[in-house]
Amino acid sequence: MEIGIAMFPTDYAVAPAELARLVEERGFDSLWFPEHTHIPVSRRTPYPGGGELPPEYSHTHDPFVALATVANATERLRIGTGICLVMQRDPIVTAKEVASLDFLSGGRFLFGVGAGWNEDEMENHGTDPRRRFGLMRERVEAMKAIWTEDEAEYHGKYVNFDPIWSWPKPVQQPHPPVLIGGGGEKVLDRVIKFGDGWLPQPPRETDLPGRMAELRRRAEEAGKRVTITPFHHKSHPEFVEEMQRAGADGCVFWVPPEGRDETERRLDRIAERLGAFVGVRA
Repeated sequence: MEIGIAMFPTDYAVAPAELARLVEERGFDSLWFPEHTHIPVSRRTPYPGGGELPPEYSHTHDPFVALATVANATERLRIGTGICLVMQRDPIVTAKEVASLDFLSGGRFLFGVGAGWNEDEMENHGTDPRRRFGLMRERVEAMKAIWTEDEAEYHGKYVNFDPIWSWPKPVQQPHPPVLIGGGGEKVLDRVIKFGDGWLPQPPRETDLPGRMAELRRRAEEAGKRVTITPFHHKSHPEFVEEMQRAGADGCVFWVPPEGRDETERRLDRIAERLGAFVGVRA
């Protein structure tokens, strides 16, 4: 049962590389950064958490730049996007960034992707919110082609390019795991069709053990292996134990973007609270 940490890497919080060293020293397995390129001032789209949108959403670093500093500062820590908004990104450029980060980190990258919730933000990138799930699928499929083929091409409804050359290729074979974030009725369909795992976020996801069992069953029928790694804001041992019984591969816990001292104390508390699952590793 692997335990990870997630944080918005903001310009007012502990630096990503310093955070990574704190996380690795305490025996956590992974560190995850989310993505928001910007926040439109219009704020037409309601915040899913309710109330005012927290400031970290408009202050976060680019996840690939931040994770590159993390990779350089650590030795074993796995690094992930939780999640990358691929429907707002060029797939050829993003494929290059993923492959480069996986190559330079020695194969430690976990590619969490999602379709997002902020429609104002999507529209500024030229993305029609009504088409974002189909766009996400095609961009992921196109990136897989780039990672695995010497002369990759893709011809879809939204993504279309003739054969290209693009190196480096990722260290992980056939490519870094593509982990689908989000909930909703069709998220399990997406995991089965073009993902390697699921990143649910309880308590938004109701009956999580039941849906995990459904995903395992469907994956077995499809002849593929998937991982399940829930993200949560509260690091209770009881939750980890419940997820372990339900067959989760790991859990990731959010910590707020704060200064070094506050973050160190918070990580110490989580490590102590989850002592049966977290340990200092050489």
